This record gives sequence, C-alpha cells and structure tokens, in this order.
Amino acid sequence: METVYEAAGGAEGMLRLAAEWHERVMADEVVSHAFHDGARPDHTERLAAYWGEALGGPPAYTEAYGDEASVQRRHAGNGEHDEMNHRAIACFDEAVIAAGIDDERTRSVLHDYFAWATFNTMYRHHADDIADDQPVPQWSWDGLGSS
Repeated sequence: METVYEAAGGAEGMLRLAAEWHERVMADEVVSHAFHDGARPDHTERLAAYWGEALGGPPAYTEAYGDEASVQRRHAGNGEHDEMNHRAIACFDEAVIAAGIDDERTRSVLHDYFAWATFNTMYRHHADDIADDQPVPQWSWDGLGSS
C-alpha cells in the first residue's frame, strides 16, 4: 500500500509543501511570531525531511538533523498559543492545495497529521520534560502509529 508520503509526492512533494507552508507562515502576522529570531536557512529542507519521515518516507530527518527530542525542545516553552496554532494549520491546509496535492483523502490525512502535531508534539512540552532519543512519530492513513 502506498504511504501518505508517497501519495503526497515523495521527497519533491514534501519539499513543495514545506516551501508553500513556510511562505504562508512568514507572511502571517501571528504565526510569523514563532520565527521572531529568524528561521534557519535550511528550515524548508529540514521541515520537508521531518514531515517525510513522519508520513512514511525514509529517515532523512533523523539521519541528517536529529531525533524527535531535538524537534520538541526547539518548540518547547512557548506557552499557550492556540490562535497561532489554528492559523498555522490554516496555512498548512492552503499549502497542501498550493503544493498540488489534489487527492481529498491525502489532503484530509495531511490535515489530521499536522493538526495533531501542532497541538501535541509541538505544543504541550516543557523542555525539561522531554525524554531523549525519541523516534519521529509515525503517521499513516489510519493515524498515529498505525500501519
């Protein structure tokens, strides 16, 4: 069975999606606050590798950049920011369309993944509560940790 990663266009699809999302969040007056210190020059590539790995692709993020704990620590300690999360999700949904992902099922699964990640792994942790050596959470057509 095709993975969500493959259905979304593989590595090229993830890179298009990450670029479209990054463009939108940087233009959003609320979401761009998350980048007030600036984004890393390779943010789009890192994001594409992370999403790809989470959605059934190769372990490109883990091999090149780090583990899940490093991702969570980078996003930890920002307090509640529900409005920013909702706007980031809206930017993601727009980016999915702009990236050329036309299949409704794929769009729906991508939305569910991003909404879950935004309000869970990227939101609820304090840096000192994050366990080391975590794998990137895997998301399939059936959701978290499903095959």
